[in-house]
Amino acid sequence: MTDPQDTSDAAEEAVPSTEKSAPADRAEAGPFDASEANPVRPYIDIGGIKVLPREGLNLRLEVEENTQRIVAVGLDYAGSTLQVQPFAAPRSSGLWHETREQIRAQVSQQGGRVEEREGPLGAELLAEVPAGTGAESGRRVVRFVGIDGPRWFLRGVIGGEGASSAEAAQKVEDLFRSIVVVRGAAPMPPRDLIPLTMPQTPGS
Repeated sequence: MTDPQDTSDAAEEAVPSTEKSAPADRAEAGPFDASEANPVRPYIDIGGIKVLPREGLNLRLEVEENTQRIVAVGLDYAGSTLQVQPFAAPRSSGLWHETREQIRAQVSQQGGRVEEREGPLGAELLAEVPAGTGAESGRRVVRFVGIDGPRWFLRGVIGGEGASSAEAAQKVEDLFRSIVVVRGAAPMPPRDLIPLTMPQTPGS
């Protein structure tokens, strides 16, 4: 006969943690809150995030077709791709543990494979997902990373060399950690995308 206490413990373990997930040095090494960023650095302002320009970096905006709303920022750098999205989050709890479970379920539903591991940014998911259709179909490897900050959550999807090469991974992780999240003071429900705007370069 199953002990009711054992069943309760198992159920508790299945509930994702609401603790914040971030490197211990996040405030010093990034990703940064707007209040922590160096004010003299020449960031590219994209509304909800700011990106530090660097040689070889190409920036793309991903736009929702129906609404024309910018829903993600794509960064191509050093043979890797990095898609980033900033979300509003509660002040005292984090979203990354719950979000990882959602991603794991989505990848499995799509017929992909996913494993959780500990990376330089903390817990992350390494996934093999279907890519392309017909004769062009195949699989690609991507890394899902996330950082819980003060009242925000920054999600990143790393593809290309940064998902398989240690040297390339270090470069794209450094890029991810250089991002500044601009949460703003306006009330926002947790998990809402922090608005992104057309890029504004310094002095423009």
